[in-house]
Amino acid sequence: MTATTARPAGTRGGGTAPVIEMRGIRKVYRSGRIAVEALRGIDLDVHPGEFVAVVGPSGSGKSTLMNLVGCLDTPTAGTYRLDGEEVSGLTLDRLADIRNRKIGFVFQGFHLLPHLAVYENVELPLVYGGVPARRRRERVMELLEQVGLADRAAHRPSEISGGQAQRVAIARALAMDPAIILADEPTGNLDTASGSDVMDLFSELHRRGRTLVVVTHDPALARRAARVVHLRDGRIVDDHGEPAPPPTPQEPPEGGPRIAGRGPS
Repeated sequence: MTATTARPAGTRGGGTAPVIEMRGIRKVYRSGRIAVEALRGIDLDVHPGEFVAVVGPSGSGKSTLMNLVGCLDTPTAGTYRLDGEEVSGLTLDRLADIRNRKIGFVFQGFHLLPHLAVYENVELPLVYGGVPARRRRERVMELLEQVGLADRAAHRPSEISGGQAQRVAIARALAMDPAIILADEPTGNLDTASGSDVMDLFSELHRRGRTLVVVTHDPALARRAARVVHLRDGRIVDDHGEPAPPPTPQEPPEGGPRIAGRGPS
């Protein structure tokens, strides 16, 4: 990786339209007469193929920004276009549909359903998305093979390790071929070796042209990102990184990890 270069906080050049485009984003939480301004005028572009780490101290606004990027909440003011669609003023039902189609979530706590097998956990977004059963089976087994867990398809989450559970969560996040992968402290519950495996997966996803936004306190994971956005007191105070690489062919090199790039499924 070459040395990073600075640019105005929150902005990015490039010939492609941003997959994430935020302008003047504010978020105010109110309790009676008390108002807490969690985000104070965020301008942020993320282009296809970027790997962005969002970092900052507790209370900086990272979680609030993640909720807005992930369409889990709506801003108090400002505009947000996700994959070309204005989403800042949509209804909760419409936001739920967009989350299923355009965002793949990876959480610190994995969020796998304990009563379902690994296969069924990965299949869930495809069921909600109306994908036919035969295509669901093909897609699920393809993804489990790509994260090295095809032999664990029938296991329950309690029967696999934490690192394996997070790889299942990554496979689930990829199921609907989303516009972005959004991860919240994905290595936070893992030991060093398992965390390194997950970081390797994220690096490979980036190499294959996936768009990744990762909220993290883990400096090792932040160093894997090509771009680091620093938040403080609800504002972007620093933004360093490199241009997004062009997507590479989806077929992996011989013997290399098998991670799908975004494309027709």
